[in-house]
Amino acid sequence: MENNNSYNIKLISGTANKHLAERIASDLKLPLEDCVIGQFADGEINIQIKNNVRGSDVFIIQPTSPDVNKNLMELLLLIHTLKLSSAKRITAVVPYFGYARQDRKTKPRVPISASAVSQLIEAMNPDRVVTVDLHCGQIQGFFHSTPVDNLFAENVFVTHLKKLNFDTEKLVIVSPDAGGVARARRYADKLNAAQVVTILKRRTVANQVDSMQIVGDVEGFTCLIADDMIDTAGTLCKAADLLTKNGATRVLACATHGLLTGPAVERITNSSLEHVYVTDSIPQHEKVNEKITVCSLVPLLSSTISRLHNEKSLSVLFDSLHTFDDEGSNNNNNNQ
Repeated sequence: MENNNSYNIKLISGTANKHLAERIASDLKLPLEDCVIGQFADGEINIQIKNNVRGSDVFIIQPTSPDVNKNLMELLLLIHTLKLSSAKRITAVVPYFGYARQDRKTKPRVPISASAVSQLIEAMNPDRVVTVDLHCGQIQGFFHSTPVDNLFAENVFVTHLKKLNFDTEKLVIVSPDAGGVARARRYADKLNAAQVVTILKRRTVANQVDSMQIVGDVEGFTCLIADDMIDTAGTLCKAADLLTKNGATRVLACATHGLLTGPAVERITNSSLEHVYVTDSIPQHEKVNEKITVCSLVPLLSSTISRLHNEKSLSVLFDSLHTFDDEGSNNNNNNQ
């Protein structure tokens, strides 16, 4: 990796997604720093960074994925440890930002958990936070003094989807809710899709939808559902069935964060979905089957880390022409 700075870049991984961190380090041709993370008998997390990080530009790779509370605490303590160790600059790379779904009060006497978690991270005083496809982009505003880069994974998916050679005149991008329309439009622009449709849903409790209706025409079209996460997959599979009942010839889905909890994999396997694409923001090696493909965030995150270290703009990573291959190599020049 090109290094235009006088201080060293160092990569540190928590335990949430060590495989992703190892692949990023390999892509950047850098070692992961030796970091011992364990637990005391009572469950308290114990951390020791073995090598000197004084004066270094340190990137922590730690999604706050399940076990959410443990991984969040680990992230906080890693930032704190690096502060005490006199790192020059600390960037928290959080591919999946837990608690993001609780971003506002929807009923009396409930927390705004996304705000609370943002405040916890900011209290540790990292220099920057990098995340991917926040459930709600406005969460960036919960960080009052820390820059937040919210990357989009769609270029990773689009690179793969273009190889499927869709008939773009018969391709519809589906937003699973009103809040995802902007994301669906970006997919439509990059894939030259014929139109964008929206599914309106009425939800009474988390992971349970009472009713759904389609705004737009899908009869005779291939439908691609573009979402930010899949949890239990109940809503996704109901949406796929609804699209099929309304005449869609094929239904596929892309979701950045494949939580795939509980019966999710079984539901997807038995659903009308032809295929589902997720990323490795969360470890997926035990969940992949013939209907689920993992598209790696390695090229996106390694490019981001390289550009941040070398004080370069990240704008190119949002460009519609910026593509990534399936092996984690960036198809564009990292030094643009």
